[in-house]
Amino acid sequence: MFVPLLERHAHINPSISHSASLSSSLANSFPSGDTETDSDQLSVLLFVIRDSINAGKPLIAAMVHHSGSIQSFKQQKGMHTSISEILKEKSPKPSRRSLPCLAQSQTHPLNLNHFLSVPLSSEPTPEAEGLSQSVSTSCSLLPPHTAEEGNDQYVEESEVTTCETKADESIPLKKPSTRVKLQARSDSVQGKKSAGSSGLYFRDGKKRVDYILVYKKSSPQVEKRCTFEKNLRAEGLMLEKEPSLTNNDIMFVKVQAPWDTLCKYAEQMNIRMPFRKKSYFTDWKSKTLGSRFHLRCRQIKSWLPRNPMKLDKEALPDLEDTDCYTAPFSRARMHHFTINSREAFFSNSTRSRIIHHVLQRTKYEDGKSKMGINRLLGNNTYEAAFPPHEGGYKSRHPIKTHGAQNHRHLLYERWARWGMWYKYQPLDLIRRYFGEKIGLYFAWLGWYTGMLIPAALVGVFVFLYGLFTMDSSQVSKEICEANNTIMCPMCEDTCEPWTLSDSCVYAKVTHLFDNGGTVFFAIFMAIWATVFLEFWKRRRAELTYDWDLIDWEEEEEELRPQFEAKYSRVERVNPVSGKPEPFQPFSDKLSRLMVSVSGIFFMISLVLTAVFAVVVFRLIAMEKFASFNWYFVKKNWQFATSGTGVCINFMIIMSLNVVYEKVAYLLTNLEHPRTESEWENSFSLKMFLFQFVNLNSSTFYIAFFLGRFAGRPGKYNKLFNRWRLEECHPSGCLIDLCLQMGVIMFFKQIWNNFMELGYPLLQNWWSRRKMKKGGGGGPNVENKAQLPQWDKDWNLQPMNAHGLVDEYLEMVLQFGFTTIFVAAFPLAPLLALLNNIIEIRLDAYKFVTQWRRPMPARATDIGIWHGILEGIGVLAVITNAFVIAITSDYIPRFVYAFKYGPCVDKGHHHKNECLRGYMNSSLSVFEMRDPMNGSLSIYCRYRDYRAPPWSSVPYEFTLQFWHVLAARLAFIIVFEHLVYGIKSFIAYLIPDMPKGLCDRMRREKYLMQETMYESELTHLQKERKKKGRRYHHEWP
Repeated sequence: MFVPLLERHAHINPSISHSASLSSSLANSFPSGDTETDSDQLSVLLFVIRDSINAGKPLIAAMVHHSGSIQSFKQQKGMHTSISEILKEKSPKPSRRSLPCLAQSQTHPLNLNHFLSVPLSSEPTPEAEGLSQSVSTSCSLLPPHTAEEGNDQYVEESEVTTCETKADESIPLKKPSTRVKLQARSDSVQGKKSAGSSGLYFRDGKKRVDYILVYKKSSPQVEKRCTFEKNLRAEGLMLEKEPSLTNNDIMFVKVQAPWDTLCKYAEQMNIRMPFRKKSYFTDWKSKTLGSRFHLRCRQIKSWLPRNPMKLDKEALPDLEDTDCYTAPFSRARMHHFTINSREAFFSNSTRSRIIHHVLQRTKYEDGKSKMGINRLLGNNTYEAAFPPHEGGYKSRHPIKTHGAQNHRHLLYERWARWGMWYKYQPLDLIRRYFGEKIGLYFAWLGWYTGMLIPAALVGVFVFLYGLFTMDSSQVSKEICEANNTIMCPMCEDTCEPWTLSDSCVYAKVTHLFDNGGTVFFAIFMAIWATVFLEFWKRRRAELTYDWDLIDWEEEEEELRPQFEAKYSRVERVNPVSGKPEPFQPFSDKLSRLMVSVSGIFFMISLVLTAVFAVVVFRLIAMEKFASFNWYFVKKNWQFATSGTGVCINFMIIMSLNVVYEKVAYLLTNLEHPRTESEWENSFSLKMFLFQFVNLNSSTFYIAFFLGRFAGRPGKYNKLFNRWRLEECHPSGCLIDLCLQMGVIMFFKQIWNNFMELGYPLLQNWWSRRKMKKGGGGGPNVENKAQLPQWDKDWNLQPMNAHGLVDEYLEMVLQFGFTTIFVAAFPLAPLLALLNNIIEIRLDAYKFVTQWRRPMPARATDIGIWHGILEGIGVLAVITNAFVIAITSDYIPRFVYAFKYGPCVDKGHHHKNECLRGYMNSSLSVFEMRDPMNGSLSIYCRYRDYRAPPWSSVPYEFTLQFWHVLAARLAFIIVFEHLVYGIKSFIAYLIPDMPKGLCDRMRREKYLMQETMYESELTHLQKERKKKGRRYHHEWP
């Protein structure tokens, strides 16, 4: 029946006529008698003939090439007993409990399966789809290509190794193709079905691209690259090269891992995959919790309006319940796992991790340390290595009616768009696309943002309380009504005495942040920090369980190339792997650590020098503004001095941050950390120390040193015997601290958001502009949609070299601003909340649209940042205690009300009545000469507790001063012990892991053993039945 078919197509392809003699042998090779088998084999031959005709290849070569596919087809049709036969057998009907397992085995959403699993061709055929699932994908079965294509543009991967090496060596010596020739080549590439509309497949249109390597043809490291790629093929990976359409010097290497390679390395890496379960192990949770109370609660909950913050599960099919048990993958027990489709069994992130694992352990030269893609990237053998995005993130059609094109499009529409700012994050989808490490970062950021909501509400209530009681405050009233109270001049030469009522506005603004709610809010925020960290531990435990990270242990990391190059002469046996590796002597490590610590202290001293310069500026500005000719500035000299000082300080902070990052790089590389994780932890700690001291040093000065050492009139302390030290306002120094925090926090968040999104946008815009003009040496590409996905990703910005350090650092510094001086600025949690709502969408937009897809990495926690957050929580208790006791006037007002005020001898204590006369009590008297008549003396007031000039001991501290000092010290001790006791008690009450999760983990372990036992027993019974032996329901 095949001979007429070949003769019918002889006029289309002349090579078919020369192959007519093979038709009879091919027809005889198929057994007859089985109609279904014969029809399937006919489909195979039809596909081979159609493929050869479309590609213009000789039919003989196509027949020989696909002979291995036919043999594998026979095996999968049941002609040989193998694992594939076991997989082909029908599994028992899944129960309602086991359905989620099938959902988790799908890599893509339900409406994306057909789009992403079938090559995008204009005429797809069912025979091609069936063949792509049945043909065994091994490294030896590479698709043949014509010699003309290989000579023109690229080297084919199916060539012999010696020929491949010679061809690769000749690539840099070739002259660049003309623009017309390359444009014709780009048209032919785009016309093939391998490119499709997204460019995610090899040229055969079947093998999906899992990883991209980029190198320059002009690179001299040709031998290393060829050896590396040869070893990659030996490991089982498939490679295919493709020239860039935008730059003649750029060549892409597409990497794909076949099924056998994925299975081998998934077993080596202990990757957990879903497996099937029996029906009588299911629905235990609904049975145990199916009481009337829970049913009634569910019924009441169904009557309530739907939470608008929840994502629609219909729009996100991947967010359906995937609570399915998993086990480490094993090829010997492959029949245990739910393999619905080979293409969809391993997710894209898992495939990328496996390929990255192979790339890190493949040699490129002879030698112990001559391996890994990181070293090849370091010596410019390759320019980049990244997994490709799953297509474009935008579509002409709305997602509600036409569905999502790919996971990237789904993430953009349901996560990265600004219109989704009030929605919960699709953490499961983020984890599947970017990996667990990035998923944990966004989970922590979302948890932190959600926990800021109650803190922001309480802070707003405290601020509103101060706003509503501002006019009724006794202290503000006395300052605004003190028209006859003459204050001492702020400077000695050009300044004049001023009345206390001139600072009425300043006193009212101070009351907004220094009121009775300050102490309560400081205690609340200290407890809030503890609750935030403790509940994050519980949330992290749930995520690690849902993401199969409970039993995951971090792989033994490879050594950094710099470490191996430095200490290659000294070796020691690794206690984990048992292999010899370079070793850093303790004396060398200690000396380098001491140099690094010295560098850290030097940079901290540089920060203190900058703060000292700002202090000198404030002293000079204070004299200038106090004697300014403009009355408005002269009247509000406190605001002018503080405002200009904060702006100057902010510019210094942002300038020094650039220097600190480079110094941190230098000191970390000087230490020569052993692994990448040690390098990242050391770099993160240095960056935090530098930027924390840089941001908060001036804040600490204003909070604890401003106005404490100014002296008194007639005996002022002067800096360099020239400038008088700055004094606090009669209503306190808290408003200066508040202004400092508000300005720095507001402007720094704006700057960080611009650098995170604006800078990548500008870089990508410039790259697109160069691409349109043909600046890369390639043709003028007018339409970006014509480019394959790897070309589009190459034009995006790579992720930061130090990963998520910058993202975590920004949020941790914000957490410090929110907690450390929150008693002085109750609106800090509100500003942090508003910023984080924007930050989540900025980071999402940046990861989805502006950056190349990062390598999906695994992690179980946020690393060193959790310890830093706990340290900030401890420091916050101490600083808030000192801010309330020393910076604010809460303790002086408290002592006056209960010791010196008019309510001392009365039974009742009303706040305003008890503080009557407080302003007069807190001001001392100084005798000075009248500036109009030098022969006369007048009295002026200044902020202090000193004896009047007519006293027996003039200008000495009064008893009230010592009472206030003792009360301040007592408050610090009581506040710290009370808050630390509450924090410890709360941390003890909140377990790190929920009890329900512990029960689920224990039950999962039990069910896993039972399921494995039942599955293995069923498998053995089937084997015995095939061999004709008797079998029982127990172990043989």
